[in-house]
Amino acid sequence: MFLANSRYAKVATVTTTTSTGETVVALRLRRLTPVTGEPRTVQAGDRLDLIAQSQSGDATQHWHVADANTALDSRTLVANPGDQLDVPAT
Repeated sequence: MFLANSRYAKVATVTTTTSTGETVVALRLRRLTPVTGEPRTVQAGDRLDLIAQSQSGDATQHWHVADANTALDSRTLVANPGDQLDVPAT
């Protein structure tokens, strides 16, 4: 269902029925593990994939940065230059 390096690859699923009677498969809530890292000041033009590439050498690990900052919409993490962002250590 997901790529092996996706944050959702090993998340359990649950089958449920919507209010309209449709049966759907959904992901169970994923518990985030605490991470350690260094704070980073957001610069204009920053993107999580570029930050992950510079930190770990793997841009597909951008979701680790989002998780470290508990972001539902990762774009909000780099929207405001000058904000602080926690970047996990590799």
